[in-house]
Amino acid sequence: MPNTRFRSLTIDSPLGPLQLGASDRGLCLCEMGSPDRVSTEQAQLEELLEGEATSAAEAFLEKSATELAEYFNGDRPEFTVPLDTPGSPWQRQVWAALREIPIGTTISYGQLADRLDSPGAARAVGLANGQNRVSIIIPCHRVIDASGSLRGYGGGLENKAWLLDHEQSMAGNSLFAPADR
Repeated sequence: MPNTRFRSLTIDSPLGPLQLGASDRGLCLCEMGSPDRVSTEQAQLEELLEGEATSAAEAFLEKSATELAEYFNGDRPEFTVPLDTPGSPWQRQVWAALREIPIGTTISYGQLADRLDSPGAARAVGLANGQNRVSIIIPCHRVIDASGSLRGYGGGLENKAWLLDHEQSMAGNSLFAPADR
């Protein structure tokens, strides 16, 4: 059954194919995970979104594809495409806080919980982080373990490391440089 509440598009990226989805209000999906993960997220969106997607959704897909290409080329540190991210109030609060983490930096789950005035809620932050359907643009990859190690990324830890290195290079520092550099 085709999606009716959003339109979708697959684009190529240095990380492999990215599945994008947009409603008439904005981008609602940017996923590089497994086909099962993409399918689950698309089914969730069909349940959560309202209305039928029209040509407005196509315009958001085009803008998203352009901004992601610029990001991967190192020319765009921030995204301006409008987002449509249905979720609980807590999820939306976490996702908004993720967008405040500057490019080229990381934060721990506990530090993000503290920023949200919820000390001790690191696991709840991690759960909301993992339910983000707009990866890269809502930069859930910038959250790391308190020990400084990478963990918990639906797109794979190798892609998380690549994204962090790419962003740190754009910001002028490279904390996660590949060993062959």
